[in-house]
Amino acid sequence: MTLQRVFSYIRRAADDYHMIQAGDNIAVGISGGKDSLTLLYGLHGLMRFYPESFKIHAVTVDLGFDNLNLEKIKELCDNLNIPYTVVKTDIANIIFHERKESNPCSLCAKMRKGALNEAIKAAGCNKVAYAHHKDDVVETMLMSLIYEGRFHTFSPVTYLDRMDLTVIRPLMYMNEADVIGFVNKMNLPVVKSPCPADGHTKREYIKNLLQRLNQENPGVKERMFTAICNGRLEGWS
Repeated sequence: MTLQRVFSYIRRAADDYHMIQAGDNIAVGISGGKDSLTLLYGLHGLMRFYPESFKIHAVTVDLGFDNLNLEKIKELCDNLNIPYTVVKTDIANIIFHERKESNPCSLCAKMRKGALNEAIKAAGCNKVAYAHHKDDVVETMLMSLIYEGRFHTFSPVTYLDRMDLTVIRPLMYMNEADVIGFVNKMNLPVVKSPCPADGHTKREYIKNLLQRLNQENPGVKERMFTAICNGRLEGWS
């Protein structure tokens, strides 16, 4: 997976759904994982030739686990001349020790997004880019179908009126396998999630289910993604 291919995926998404306008200051949520680092690198490169001038600002919400080392990511941002903000929180202690949540993911996501949005507004950003790729889009649809009984997934662009903030998802056309290939090629400093619930969630189950479905029925993931694009879901037309 070449850098030019990453640019082409991001630009296609940006053009198709009008994600980027002149003067945008876009926060990039950095978890330390492969997806967010690919998005950061791709948007940084896109800045050089995209017809609309924009800026980016990297933001990480530190949940408070002791073994999260962000030094390599700080170094990457310095090398790319990207402002980087780390928000220190006590979310891990609240969820796993004070509340002892048996299903921590939902509350963690809510608290993490709250901390992220506050930091984004403080940095003067008007948009935030999430690193959801094509597999995430389809997995979310399957989760909604199986657990909620509805055909739904997140949209490419979402306006949060309470925060006056727009969420964009520039990696939506990129396969997870392509992300993995790009990260390995560029040797990006991926940081493993220190969360004890990582890899033991409903999403992980759905991810494995989708992989099996695609192995047994080649092309099924692409057909599901096409169904989403053509399904007249809110924000997809």
